[in-house]
Amino acid sequence: MMWISYHSRKGGRRLRIRIGIDIGSTHTDAVALEGKELIVADKVMTTPDLTTGLLNAISKVMEKLGERKNEVDTLMIGTTHGLNALHQGKGLNRVAIIRIGLPAGEGVPPVFDWPEQLASFVTYKYMVRGGHEYTGEEIVEMDEDKIRKIAEDISGKVDAIAISSIFSVVNSSHEIRAKEILREKGINVPIVLSHEIGGIGLLERENSAILNALILKIFENLINKIKQLLSSLGIENVKLFFAQNDGTVASEDFIKNYPIFTVAGPVSNSIRGAHLLTGIKDAIVMDVGGTTTNVGVLHEGYPRESSSVVEIAKIRTNFRMPDIYTMALGGGTIVNKEKIGPESVGYALINKGIAWGGDTLTATDVAMIVKGITIDGTNPQLIINKFPPEYLLSIYTKMVGMWEDAIDLMKTSKDDVTVIVVGGGSIMVPEKLKGAMEVIRPQNAQYANAIGATLTKVGAIMERTFSYDQITRENAIKSLIGEAKSLAIKAGALHTTIEVREIEEMQIPYLPGNSVKVKVKVVGEFS
Repeated sequence: MMWISYHSRKGGRRLRIRIGIDIGSTHTDAVALEGKELIVADKVMTTPDLTTGLLNAISKVMEKLGERKNEVDTLMIGTTHGLNALHQGKGLNRVAIIRIGLPAGEGVPPVFDWPEQLASFVTYKYMVRGGHEYTGEEIVEMDEDKIRKIAEDISGKVDAIAISSIFSVVNSSHEIRAKEILREKGINVPIVLSHEIGGIGLLERENSAILNALILKIFENLINKIKQLLSSLGIENVKLFFAQNDGTVASEDFIKNYPIFTVAGPVSNSIRGAHLLTGIKDAIVMDVGGTTTNVGVLHEGYPRESSSVVEIAKIRTNFRMPDIYTMALGGGTIVNKEKIGPESVGYALINKGIAWGGDTLTATDVAMIVKGITIDGTNPQLIINKFPPEYLLSIYTKMVGMWEDAIDLMKTSKDDVTVIVVGGGSIMVPEKLKGAMEVIRPQNAQYANAIGATLTKVGAIMERTFSYDQITRENAIKSLIGEAKSLAIKAGALHTTIEVREIEEMQIPYLPGNSVKVKVKVVGEFS
C-alpha cells in the first residue's frame, strides 16, 4: 500500500487535520495529516524533561500549518513520561496500598521486593481480610470495619490509593466495595482497582495498580500543560489521545485514570506505523533511532505481545506489553576502535559526529561512507581523512551482524521473513539482511512512529479467568467481549465501529474446575 492522498478529501471538502507526536530518546517527531495525506512533518530535539520538547513539537507543527491550525481537531501523543518518572523516581504520588486477602494472602507483603527509591512513595501498606477463590466464591467476608479505619488513618496523607484483592479478575466485588467505603468516609483522592489494570497473579497485578497510582499526577500535569499551550495558540476543542502499549490509542479522560497503559506507546507506534505505511500485516519491524534499535513483530497489523513477565523499573507486572528486543545501536552510537556502543551522542550527533566537524566517530559516520549516504550539512571527506575504508567496512559489517542477530532472535521459524525498517536511523540499514526475504524502507519511514500514533484506532483489552464448569464457554466469551467493548467506548471509540481483533484462551493447569484465562482485544474508530 503506497502512502497516498486520495482519502484526504470527500466531495471537494477538506477533512479535519490530525496531529501526531512521538517522543523518542533523541528526537521528538511531529506530523500533521489531513485524512491520510501527510501535509506537515518535522523533528525537534527531545529534552531531558520530555515536556518541553513535546510542547516545542506541537508549536512547530502549528506554526507550519499557519491559518489551517484551526482545522486541527485531534492530537495524538506517544510518550514515555510515565516510564521515565518511574525510572527516575521523581514527581510521583504518595500512595497507600490496601490488599484484601487475609488470611490467605499474608505470606508476601506488598512492595517487599521493590527498589527503595520507588518503595518510599508507597507510604501506607495495609492487609485486610477478604478475597475470592478462583471460582468467584468468597474466601472470607471482607472486613469492612478495617477499611473504615484505614480511611481515617490516611485521610489527607496520600495522593492516591491502590486496592488489590485475591482473584479480583474473577470477582471484583471486594475491590469495588472497598472503594465505595473509602468514598463514603470522605476519601476523594484517585483510587485504582487492580482488576482494571492487570491480569491473573496477585503480586504482579498489585504492582501494576500501584505503579499506575504513582504516575497519575504526572499525566494530569502533562495534559494541563498541553491544553494551556493550545489555548495560548488560540486553538480550542482539540481532542487529546495517547498511544497505548498495544498499538492503539485512548482518550485523555481514559489515560488520566490508566496512564500505565502508555509506557510502551512510542515503541508500539513504530510497529503500527510500519503497517500503515506499507499495508503489510505480518513482518519484523526494526525502528532505528538515535540511541537504540527496537525490534518488534508485526502480527495482523498490531504489535505482537510479550508472553513473559514484564518488568518496569525492576518491578514485576502482568499487563500486556509489546514483545520488543532493544539493542544499543542507533545513529548516534559511538564507535571506539572495535567497540560499537553502548554509549551514544544522541541528539548531539550534529555537533559531535565526524561528518559534522566533531571529534566522535558514530554509526552514522560509518554508514555514510560504506553505504554512500548523503546528509545535508555534512562533509564525508572529514571521515575519510581520519579513518581508512577497510576499518569503516569492518565496523559496518559488525553493525549489520547485530541487526541480523536481532532478526533471528525475534523470528518464530527458520524461514526468511519480511523486514520493515523505520526511524531516523533506518537509512543505515542495508538493502539485504540474512534472515530477511526483503528489507523494506517505506516512504516517510523516519516519521513512522508519529504516523502510527496519528492513524491508529482506539483499543481496549480485557482479561479474565473463568471456570468452564461454572459458566459455559460461549457465555464467558460473550460477557468478556461486552466488557471490552464498554472499555473501548470509555477510551473514546465509536460504538458502531468496534470489532473484535483477537480472542485468546489459555488453560490454567494448576487450578481445578476446567479453569481458563481468556483475553479479548477490540478496536474501533474515534467517536
